Order: sequence, then C-alpha cells, then structure tokens
Amino acid sequence: MQTPVSNHSIKMGNIVAIIGRPNVGKSTFYNRLVGMRDAITDDFSGVTRDRKYGYCEWNGKRFTVVDTGGFVQGSSDVFESAIRTQVKVVLEEAAVIILMVDVQTGITDLDEGLAKMLRRSTKPIYLVVNKVDNSKNMYEANEFWGLGFDNTFFIAAISGSGTGDLLDAVVEHIENEEELETELPKFAIIGRPNVGKSSLANVLLGEERNIVTPIAGTTRDPIHTVYNKFGKEFMLIDTAGIRKKEKVEEDLEFYSVMRAIRAVEEADVCLLVLDAVQGIESQDLNIVRLAQKRHKGVVVLVNKWDLIEEKDTNTARNYERYIKSKMEPFDDVPVLFISVLEKQRIFQALEAALEVYENRSRRIKTSELNELMLGIIEGTPPPSVTNRYPKFKYVTQLPTPYPSFAFFVNNPNYVRDSYKSFLENQIRKHYKFTGSPMEIYFRAK
Repeated sequence: MQTPVSNHSIKMGNIVAIIGRPNVGKSTFYNRLVGMRDAITDDFSGVTRDRKYGYCEWNGKRFTVVDTGGFVQGSSDVFESAIRTQVKVVLEEAAVIILMVDVQTGITDLDEGLAKMLRRSTKPIYLVVNKVDNSKNMYEANEFWGLGFDNTFFIAAISGSGTGDLLDAVVEHIENEEELETELPKFAIIGRPNVGKSSLANVLLGEERNIVTPIAGTTRDPIHTVYNKFGKEFMLIDTAGIRKKEKVEEDLEFYSVMRAIRAVEEADVCLLVLDAVQGIESQDLNIVRLAQKRHKGVVVLVNKWDLIEEKDTNTARNYERYIKSKMEPFDDVPVLFISVLEKQRIFQALEAALEVYENRSRRIKTSELNELMLGIIEGTPPPSVTNRYPKFKYVTQLPTPYPSFAFFVNNPNYVRDSYKSFLENQIRKHYKFTGSPMEIYFRAK
C-alpha cells in the first residue's frame, strides 16, 4: 500500500538566483559565493550561456546558488529568448532573487525592463549594483535607487566589498532544511527530461500515478509517496508531475534542474536516471556535484539498456568505467543497467539505494578506526611540506548524518590534498561507504 504524504509539511530547497543582463558580473559574484572559479567569466557580453548551480553557506544558513544567463529584452536571438524564459522560471522557483546591474554603464533599457518584470513578483528581490569600488562609483550608484527597490546594495564582486552585508540580508529569507515528517529513507528520482523517471516511479508504485508521454516537459512539482512492498519501505520523491509547460523546447533543461535541486535537498539518496543511448551529460554531472556537496547518497541507473543492440560481457563494464571517469573524484558509486520498459533489474536498483542509505549512516568504532588508520599512516607516511612532516595522533568519526572523519595532526597545513585523497581511499577500501560522499577534516592536536 502506498500512502500519499501531504506536501504542506515539506520545505522546498532554498534557491537564490542571480539574474541580470550580460557582463554585469554575475559569474564573478557566483564564484565568490560558491568559493571556486566555476562559471566562465570574460569581458565579452553573453559569455555565460549555461546555468551554474552551486552550494553556499552563510551565517549557518545553507542555500543553492543559480547563475543564470544574461537577460536581453526583445531580442529575436534564440539563446536570448531562452534566457528570458529562464528568468520566468526563476521568478517561479527561487526563494530569493538577486538582480545585478553595473554602475559603470548606468541604468539601461534592459535593466529597466527586467526591473519592471521583477516588481510584479512577491518574492524577495535584491537589487545589487556591482563594480562599486571607489568613491566616484559610490556616488554614481545612487541613481539605481530610481529602479524602485528598497533592498538595494552596492558591492564589488571581484574584491568582495559589500557582499557580506548583502548575504546577511539574503539569508534572513532562508530557512535551514526541515526534515520530512518521517523516519523512512528518502529516495529522489532525478535526471534529465525524458530518460524514464516517471516510468520508473510508475513501475515501482505499480500504478499510473504520473503522466508518461513521449513528449518531454511534463515535469512539475516533486511528488512524495511511501513505498511499502516486499518488505521494503521508504519515501519516494519523484520530480515528475502532471502539468505541461509552454515552449518546453527552450526551458525544459532549466525546469528539470530546478526540480532536481529541490528533490536533492529533501533526499537521503538520489537515484540518477540516465538514458543508455545518450549517456551522462554535463547537466547530470552538475546535479551529482550538488548532491555530493550536500552529502547525499548517489545511485546511477542507466535506463533503456534494452536499446543497446550490440552487447557483450564487456559492454556494461566499459560503460560503467566511462561513467565513473566522468564523475571523478567521486566515483565510488553503484551503477546499474536497467530497463524500465522490460522491468529489468528494477528490484536490484532498490536494493542498491537501500544499501547506499545504510552506507551513508555507517558508524566505525573509534578504537578500530585508530588501529587501522594510524597503522596505514605509519606504513605510508605523508610527504613533507617545506621539510616538515605532519604527525598524526588520533582519528575519529564525527557525529554527522553522513560519513565524516577528523584526523588530529600537529599542523593541519602540512597535509597535502593528495594525502587527504589517499586517506579517503583507504577508508573506502576497508569500510563500505559506496555511494556516499565523505568529508575528511584535519584538526590541530
């Protein structure tokens, strides 16, 4: 029996979207928030064509940052038309919206057009005037109050000036995750459009609960259902829904990703569904990286395996190696080849998800951990840094919902990233944490 769960008790993922016309500094600001040079930045207008999705934490509040493409009003260009559609998606999906403008160019018609669109929204809107890095620019930035937003901030994204005050204000609208009102494992079905997510959910639940059509774009809100069959019980979070979107050929991927972000936030384990013919693509990897940063378990399901005509004993093995090479360094994940249409290996997929859930919550005794890892460190000591060697004293597993370990060392700065990877690989070698991201910290003894 499947018992529906009310969506009213569920906290949607916190999404902060950065929008604006091209070349105002959105990607630079995004990179500062997520702490890495992830988005492509350049002086040429319209460089950021793909959206970027990253994870940020500020004042103990956690949220997902979306860097959209540049907004161009009234353009007939297909790319710019798609961006306008994506802005409409942002208005619907984001918890907070940051409209970025450039003090060096002043208020443009495009800024005014976008501001007019945003003023109709009931969402929290923050107008951010970028490149305010001297007193002259500070004076000139005051003209942007004319766009009519009470929440206006002057920043310099490249140096970080003013970003702290902005984030203090933004996170007032961010609520940390609320757990679903259930202690059951929570599995989310995610993936690009038309790979078989709805069909997989229907097969698992044994009913045509979701509309399944050959036309991609029926995605809507996550659906939550309790699965209770064959001695297995868990919460299934399905990102498929019933309402079609207009112009799905333009905004489909963006809708898909926004839904997946929300599902990832709620899940313990993410079931990433791939199309065997298409393989794994950049959008899939973006979501996997997000799931990794949020410490969620991952299982890869290669659907439509029945469509691969020429198969031998090495086909699946080579395919799995290819997928894991794309996912490096987080490649300790189960990969299963399924056919929802022919109901092949569906039950094994559930077994894998439940196993990853167990792996994610696995606890290792401190005494056992120290005996193993200190012995390994003694046998393979860390390399020196400026002729100084880190000395490890103690290791313990931290009380987090996901596997995390603290190594106490005389000086954490002496430990290289390569040795950190070595320690993680050794833990994975001796204990089963397959499918679960892992964190390793070094603390001064």
